[in-house]
Amino acid sequence: MIQIFHNSRCSKSRQCLSLIENSGKKFEVIKYLENPPTITELTEIISKLGIDPIELVRKKEKIWIEEFKNKTLSTHELIEIMANNPILIERPIVINGNKAVVARPIENAIGII
Repeated sequence: MIQIFHNSRCSKSRQCLSLIENSGKKFEVIKYLENPPTITELTEIISKLGIDPIELVRKKEKIWIEEFKNKTLSTHELIEIMANNPILIERPIVINGNKAVVARPIENAIGII
C-alpha cells in the first residue's frame, strides 16, 4: 500500500495527495506533524529514500536556523532532531513498498505510485 507523509498546509503535499487519490490505488495518509515517525521509522524511511539524513531536513525552518544550523551533527543526532521536531522533515514523502521519494516536485512520485 502507498503511504504519503502529508502536511495539509503544504500545497505540494496537497497536490501529491491528489495525484495519489487519482491513481485509484490504495493508500494511507500519515499526518506526520500529528503522529511523528519514531527514530526507527525515520531511519527506515531515510534508507528507502537512499539519502543522507541532512537531505531530508527543511533548512529554512525557523527552529533549524535558530537551534541547529551551524552545528556539526551526527547521523543519529539529525534523525533524533527530526523525530522530535517533525516540522523539519521535508514533505511530502511517498512510500510504496521498499521505494520512497520526496515528492518535490510532485512528478517524483509518479514512478512509485
